[in-house]
Amino acid sequence: MTSKSAEIGVIGGSGFYSFLPGARVVAIETPFGPPSEPPVVGEIAGRRVAFIPRHGADHRFAPHRVNYRANVWALRALGVRQVLAPCAVGSLRPELTPGTIVVPDQLVDRTWGRAHTVYDEESPVVHVSPADPYCPRGRRTVVAQGKGLRDGGTMVVINGPRFSTRAESQWHAAQGWSLVGMTGAPEATIARELALCYTSVAVVTDHDAGVSVGEGVTHAEVLAQFGKSIETLKDLLAKVIAELPETDCACRHSLDGLPLPFELP
Repeated sequence: MTSKSAEIGVIGGSGFYSFLPGARVVAIETPFGPPSEPPVVGEIAGRRVAFIPRHGADHRFAPHRVNYRANVWALRALGVRQVLAPCAVGSLRPELTPGTIVVPDQLVDRTWGRAHTVYDEESPVVHVSPADPYCPRGRRTVVAQGKGLRDGGTMVVINGPRFSTRAESQWHAAQGWSLVGMTGAPEATIARELALCYTSVAVVTDHDAGVSVGEGVTHAEVLAQFGKSIETLKDLLAKVIAELPETDCACRHSLDGLPLPFELP
């Protein structure tokens, strides 16, 4: 493994703009344009880690304008095969209070107008199954490292950048979904298309508008609550990185037997 390569990737969410102090910036090109920022590569617990802030270091990319394909492709091109994806989310359940960290196990994608696949302009057509969108081994590792984490739950991803109306929030909660975010898709499914293990680590910043204990939420409140959790989150990620299994995983075989229109990095 070279100084420019990594085995684990971290994609930072709102308020999570830096990681790996002293890490080396690695310029990288992708077929989909530049990632949100050039990745930085460093080391935690003897593991080589690459970090990209999802929204850019200055939060210049709104959720619907993040180049998800470039971010995930850049990580794979560096050698990453396991991705940890912290994000800020709203709670659809009264018991999931601000500051709670949830490790979701399911996803509902309600976004539109985003580039949802890396295989959209070439043939043959590539159909990849995201039936279980999150890596089971990654999820188990995260849950095992954090006290009080919530194991499981469905995240519904809305397009943003606006928050939900009260009626939309009540509808989402009535479906039995637990969390609402703006960036979990198509990031998770693109990771599956690139045969990467992908684990979401969701930090609750507010109760969504339709929850009985909630009021309308503001962006400033989201960033403030996420800021209160950032050091806890970074400590958790460091522990998880140290313990992530190095062996093979079913996620990395999502493309087995499928003809691809181009060679992956």
